[in-house]
Amino acid sequence: MPKIIFLFICSFTVSGIFAQQTFTNPLLPSGADPWVIYQNGYYYYTNTTAKNLTLWKTKNMGDLKDAEKKVVWTPPLKGAYSKEIWAPEIHYLQGKWYAYFAADSGNNFTHRIYVLENVSRDPLQGTWTMKGELNLPENKWAIDASVFENKGKMYVIWSGWKGNANGEQDIFIARLKNPWTAEGRRTLVSAPTYKWETNGDLHNPNDVKHVNVNEGPEILKHGNKIFLIYSASGCWTDYYALGMLTANEDADLLKASSWTKSDHPVFKESPENHVYATGHNSFFKSPDGKENYILYHANSAPGEGCGWHRSPRAQKFTWNADGSPNFGEPVAAGVELPLPSGTEVSNETQTNPVSNTNFPDLIVINIKGLITLRQQTACMMVK
Repeated sequence: MPKIIFLFICSFTVSGIFAQQTFTNPLLPSGADPWVIYQNGYYYYTNTTAKNLTLWKTKNMGDLKDAEKKVVWTPPLKGAYSKEIWAPEIHYLQGKWYAYFAADSGNNFTHRIYVLENVSRDPLQGTWTMKGELNLPENKWAIDASVFENKGKMYVIWSGWKGNANGEQDIFIARLKNPWTAEGRRTLVSAPTYKWETNGDLHNPNDVKHVNVNEGPEILKHGNKIFLIYSASGCWTDYYALGMLTANEDADLLKASSWTKSDHPVFKESPENHVYATGHNSFFKSPDGKENYILYHANSAPGEGCGWHRSPRAQKFTWNADGSPNFGEPVAAGVELPLPSGTEVSNETQTNPVSNTNFPDLIVINIKGLITLRQQTACMMVK
């Protein structure tokens, strides 16, 4: 009697998810003066576009290039704040959003600080309305404003001129009566005096020959100390670097003597890592609040200047034994870094459009960097 043999040939696939848990710098191809704030579970990011206020919204700072993006305000074609929109920042104050930026009329000598307001919970929604020029004391040239609160009082810090002529930019502080109104006097807390702060030769026959620069002030708090981190030397040089002032939180912040200046840069170029002109930073924490990050712009080659080659970069920093920040060395472009702890990775997926009947396993590729192989079993009976 003949025997009939049934042979079952089955193929099995293994399911798995490979999550993208790292990021690399730069975060965007271009973007000077980067700023970010974490609110209601989202990071809201912006940088200088020179022509409008553009916001990015994401839960994952390592995935900024794929974040939701929207132009939320465009200046008028003419007028005092129609040109050179520089260094925007958004802050959530007293239940509303406020945007601070520098702008001029097309003449650099008219650069001043302006304030926008938005009552929407989401700054990408609602309407940004002009509150007007921030009336900084003495009404001098001003850029790079940032605001902060300490001991129930609001302050504004910025980069400006002592007088009416270009040649030196200093860091000033003043009180705020409300988010759009300054009050009282201004205090000069930092002027470029160290050699590393005074790289600033210009090669423009229509401009001054040299500018000493302190600009881009940002506040970082830790323990009972307040650190004012600023950018020094011309942004058009490779030697653009970060300096630091330190004050006690209980001190009178409007007194220049309350601030102690470090005699060396706390973050600077790294030719070994091909990172140049590191500056104009801001700070953020990881979503779970356990890690601290510095966000800054830099160039990837020497001599790239103060233009669109500048790109935003982020890296984790730690604290020294005395409580001061340790920013380390700028990380090279393309180096994989762990995502900030607690970062939520999207599970949004799309099916691989390629169909192959010889390999019926359905491959799903997550558009945020995850790859999932769905388990399939294919059996064939052979007689």
